[in-house]
Amino acid sequence: MRFSDEAVLRLVVAVVLGAAVGAEREARDQPAGLRTHIAVCLGAAIFGVVSTLGFDEFQAERARTNINVDVTRVASQVVVGIGFLGAGVIFRQRDVVKNLTTAASMWVTSAIGLTAGVGDLGTAAAASVLLLIVLVALMPMRTLLRERVGRPTQLVAMRLREDAALDAVLAAVDELEGVEADNVRLGRTGGCTTITVRLRAAPGADIDLLLRPLALRADLLELGTTAEVHE
Repeated sequence: MRFSDEAVLRLVVAVVLGAAVGAEREARDQPAGLRTHIAVCLGAAIFGVVSTLGFDEFQAERARTNINVDVTRVASQVVVGIGFLGAGVIFRQRDVVKNLTTAASMWVTSAIGLTAGVGDLGTAAAASVLLLIVLVALMPMRTLLRERVGRPTQLVAMRLREDAALDAVLAAVDELEGVEADNVRLGRTGGCTTITVRLRAAPGADIDLLLRPLALRADLLELGTTAEVHE
């Protein structure tokens, strides 16, 4: 394949579109941000350019040789390859799975880059706009759904006094009204017993308010909460 203005244009468009998606991920402080999305989109575009423009010199030979060019094989390999990158971005911290959205955006970005690489620039641009709408414009709707329909979930960490009765504290957690407790974990920190538990409440409930009876217990040295986040 010789130098081609068309090939350069496709690569430039892929970089711009990948940067648009990557900037949104970078703004949310995700591990796969601006540079990662640009690299994925550009790499997929290069494969697309090579598959569509890189075999022009062989076209004239097809009539009298057994050379076959199947550009769809390149696309299938890109799909398989990007799966490994996406799996590397996703990680699980205890019971919380993070970066699912970032992995999905990388997968779509690879498709956008491949689309630009094969020369369908309009479709690549439209796909980028739609992806950005999903990532940015739907955030308020996502928040509204979680507030109105979703069950609020918090991870609660407690540090007990040395003379505290573990069974009594666990029983108090089970007796909390309006919440369900699961994934209870016990540990030791600074000579004190610690309890970590995940609490789920009804839609619209204030878990901090429901935790007040537990926070007032004299056998607890510390009680902290962290909202469970899936990204």
